[in-house]
Amino acid sequence: MAYKSRLAGKEADLLCDAVLALQTREECYRFFDDLLTMNEFVSMGQRVAVARMLYNNEKYTDITEKTGASSATISRVKRCVQYGADGYTLVLQRLAKNADDE
Repeated sequence: MAYKSRLAGKEADLLCDAVLALQTREECYRFFDDLLTMNEFVSMGQRVAVARMLYNNEKYTDITEKTGASSATISRVKRCVQYGADGYTLVLQRLAKNADDE
């Protein structure tokens, strides 16, 4: 069965298509620089870092120390990693595979 997101809609589809159109890290920086506030971008990056550390079974205290994330943020990301739509897992597995291929 295909995944049906609760976020789906015309504008969400446009956003996803825009992200998929990006081809380089520089293009990502340019797009996100225009799209997001600095705090939004930093928060998103922090969540991905937290997800990777949780995926690698690191302890909350180490995650907080390394990322500055609050226990509430870590808990929320952990719920998504464990019980979410598998978006973090999909991305983290691909990042790990790409790192192995290099």
